[in-house]
Amino acid sequence: MKDRFANRTLAVCAFACLGLTTGIASAQQGASMPGMDMNSSSAAEASGSTPAFKAADHKMMQHMQAPSYTGDADKDFVAHMIPHHQGAIDMAEVELKYGKDPEIKKLARNIVKAQKEEIALMQRWQAKHGGK
Repeated sequence: MKDRFANRTLAVCAFACLGLTTGIASAQQGASMPGMDMNSSSAAEASGSTPAFKAADHKMMQHMQAPSYTGDADKDFVAHMIPHHQGAIDMAEVELKYGKDPEIKKLARNIVKAQKEEIALMQRWQAKHGGK
């Protein structure tokens, strides 16, 4: 019984590893083609939302890297969460501009409202605690 279980486990692991190495090889092939983004389709690139989402992502990542760490968990949390929340607002605004599904647009409106309120709270906290 142990041998059958071990053989099945080995077979599953081998299959998973084969799939993983195949995926890695595919990713490497895509990476080796300059100027080609293998993760996007021409339809996605033609949509105005794709560059808008990419810009929002880029802006958020830049601003999240900007604050230096102070060693104060509270200050560091707030300093990094503000751009994270702003990124959520920026992405929600892209959805509001380009999205079509009423339920998702409602979600986006709720995200904008909630994240703005939380940013304001964090900024007030920063002002009281000498941080930014």
